[in-house]
Amino acid sequence: MLPAPLRLLRPGDWAKNVFVLVPLVFWLAGEGRGAQPEQIAEQLWHVALTVIAFSMAGSGFYAVNDALDFEEDRKHPTKRRRPVASGAITPQFATTMGIALIIGSIAVAWCVRPAVLAVIGTYIVLQVAYNAKLKRVRLLDVLTVASGFVLRAIAGALALGIAVSTWLVVVVFAFTLFLGFVKRLGDLRAADMARAQGDSTDWKPRAGYNSTEDLNWLLATTGAVTMMAYLVYSLSDHARGIFGVRATGFALLAPLVFVVIHRLYLRANSGRAESPVTVVLSDRSALAASLLFAVGVLVVLFWPPAETALGTLFK
Repeated sequence: MLPAPLRLLRPGDWAKNVFVLVPLVFWLAGEGRGAQPEQIAEQLWHVALTVIAFSMAGSGFYAVNDALDFEEDRKHPTKRRRPVASGAITPQFATTMGIALIIGSIAVAWCVRPAVLAVIGTYIVLQVAYNAKLKRVRLLDVLTVASGFVLRAIAGALALGIAVSTWLVVVVFAFTLFLGFVKRLGDLRAADMARAQGDSTDWKPRAGYNSTEDLNWLLATTGAVTMMAYLVYSLSDHARGIFGVRATGFALLAPLVFVVIHRLYLRANSGRAESPVTVVLSDRSALAASLLFAVGVLVVLFWPPAETALGTLFK
């Protein structure tokens, strides 16, 4: 097991910053195809700093949030094992570490571009509002979390100095809304199952998510919207204009997206979805589908024979 101070930062959740990298992949496959090595290296450096900034800010707010909610977390069957809730770290230490990381994220973002600094600033304000009030307001809590992911994608584009794609915002927002409801349902199911097994936990959802039926409906809706937005973008003139026939390859990868969504849905209903990242890493089907999707995107965008094959099949 990782040391308590490191677990406080939830390094596994740094994987969420993959959304910062999406614009980079698209840039390399589009505008950056003929870029010089020096320009590519500079862009990679800017994106790397942006990932570091968001990792620091995210970990900082996790630490502060755990310090604020440790008494409530002690009532939950799985959250009680978090460093602050378990007593391994004091709330004061967690708060101090969190604030230091948040300030550090501002310094790192300042080294990239003013626009990225502005996005990090917006993210920090959003997280302060979330911790102060919004995390206890039904629907607004998940909308706020999803907005944080959208800001990551926007920051990735701004770090490269390119325009922000509306389609990217739509797909990321829909998918991360789904992830937010996965976590809410997973928390509720875990508490229900613990009580059914005789656990005396009296944990209650802070934002009032008391109905698994409602959460399942929200999961079905956001999952369907995610699939629809992904497919519409893959077949859109906008994608064709950037990637040519390679955009059709995105549509061919849609079944893998469906597998990930389906596995997350099942794990949430089983009460084993404290973190979507943990689910993907621990569920063989979800992990395999995610890796195949990532490899598929790289093949479609950067392997010339794939482009030739797509051009032959889908003229």
